[in-house]
Amino acid sequence: MNATFLIRGMAIGLSIAAPVGPIGVLCIRRSVAGGMWAGFASGMGAATADAAYGAVAGFGLTAVSGFLVRGQSWLALAGGAFLCVLGVRTFLAKPSAEAAGAQGGRFLGAYASTFLLTLANPATILSFVAVFAALGLGASVGYAAATSMVLGVFLGSALWWLALCGGIGLARARIGPGALRLVNRVSGVVLVSFGLLALARALAG
Repeated sequence: MNATFLIRGMAIGLSIAAPVGPIGVLCIRRSVAGGMWAGFASGMGAATADAAYGAVAGFGLTAVSGFLVRGQSWLALAGGAFLCVLGVRTFLAKPSAEAAGAQGGRFLGAYASTFLLTLANPATILSFVAVFAALGLGASVGYAAATSMVLGVFLGSALWWLALCGGIGLARARIGPGALRLVNRVSGVVLVSFGLLALARALAG
């Protein structure tokens, strides 16, 4: 394990995960509705997908990246539709029922949904390729270093979600049913907006 490349990968993972987008909104909302671990399970799905895309870029898997980029319109359509469905369900969700469902063991579903949503955005692979190229990283540095970078990407992304969801989880006890309902409404509208934007971009080519 190469500590230098591990740290570089962690920095890349943090930089990719930190900007607030549909995944961030989803994790925040799930942390508020179902608690820290519901949000963190969602974040881990995104971290796993980030690591997968980091592996494609880090190991120079051009055939895989080319296939993903060529199919990005179809993936964007699927991701956009999924976001719209999640947005509508979030908007209509009842705070008490949602919290009970999350405590009942729906963490795997939360993980899988954000994993698939993150994978449905092939533009992410372009971000990794660009960052790795700018830093002179990639398969040319050797498989051991590339493995360290991919692990670092996963850890950096996971640490971000742990910090974000943990902070929200600590404040969750102060949020009443009315505020939870408002979070559901706002999150639902934002998720549907992201979904419609993704659909519009995909249909525009």
